[in-house]
Amino acid sequence: MDIRKITYVTALALMIGWLLWVGRPVLVPVIAALISVYLLSAAAEFMGRVPLFGRLPAWVRHALVLVLFTLAMVLLFLLLINNLSQVASALPRYESNLEALVTRTVSAWGLQDEPAWENVRRATLDRIDFGQWITPALLSLRGLGTLLFLVVLYAAFFMAERGVLARKVIIAMGDEVDGARALDLLGRINDRIGSYLLVKTVLNGTLGGLSYAIMLVLGIEYALFWSVLIAFLNYIPYIGSMIGVVFPVLLSLAQFGDIWMSVWVMLSLTAAQIFVGAVLEPRMMGRAFNLSPFVVLLSLASWGGLWGIAGAVLAVPMTASMVLVLAEIRTTRPIAVLLSGTGKV
Repeated sequence: MDIRKITYVTALALMIGWLLWVGRPVLVPVIAALISVYLLSAAAEFMGRVPLFGRLPAWVRHALVLVLFTLAMVLLFLLLINNLSQVASALPRYESNLEALVTRTVSAWGLQDEPAWENVRRATLDRIDFGQWITPALLSLRGLGTLLFLVVLYAAFFMAERGVLARKVIIAMGDEVDGARALDLLGRINDRIGSYLLVKTVLNGTLGGLSYAIMLVLGIEYALFWSVLIAFLNYIPYIGSMIGVVFPVLLSLAQFGDIWMSVWVMLSLTAAQIFVGAVLEPRMMGRAFNLSPFVVLLSLASWGGLWGIAGAVLAVPMTASMVLVLAEIRTTRPIAVLLSGTGKV
């Protein structure tokens, strides 16, 4: 490859990255809705294998899963609003518990009368105002509500368009052979991504249920909210599960003012993460997720840098789809092989 081609490829990559960054408000809900349609379609097909629902027409099953998806988005939004308002009212108690914990720790080390500790205290604890964090969080709910509404709206239109997609692809390709090949590629992308998302959702729901039971037994406040957050963050490979544990551990520290209680919460939630990630996931996931671990980390860094948390959640499905498309083109198939986890695409 000569210097001219390298320059063109670099310029094209920079332009595409800039367009993705600038178009984030429009692209994120569209891509999220498209990925959601994969999940909804896989759920509708699975529902067709259930004796009771298998007798229903396909459009009825698709409408049913769409209604359930809409209801889940509404309940998620209401859960966020309710828990943020409750946290706002509990902040004074959390601040006093943390201050008491710090005071006991400093006293145990005999540092309470040291001038250095007073300087550190004035620079840290006396400057922390948890209340100022609630207002930005409440304001961000407006944007989240708009995003959820757009995702549901776009998903509904995508679901309605699926019935005529095959005919439009054949017309667009201009040849039945090329159209059949394109439909075959789309079918394999649908199967791979739909299977991955469906299994991942079941696993995340299992993890959320286990986490909810653990936090309920340990007496952690807002256990339902934290379990939903843990299940959602587990869509982000590797780092999502770790981030999900941090929040309830910090809350337990503020709620009880006891380090050992926080240790118990961390160990219990980590055990649930290990059980789902190391025992259930390898048995249920199969080859639905065929990407190199390095490629997964790179895609998380790239899409997360462009689109934040939404990009990190969507990184794996988008990258897996890209690998399948690259595998169908003769000149780019070696790239798809390198990006895959097993070398088989």
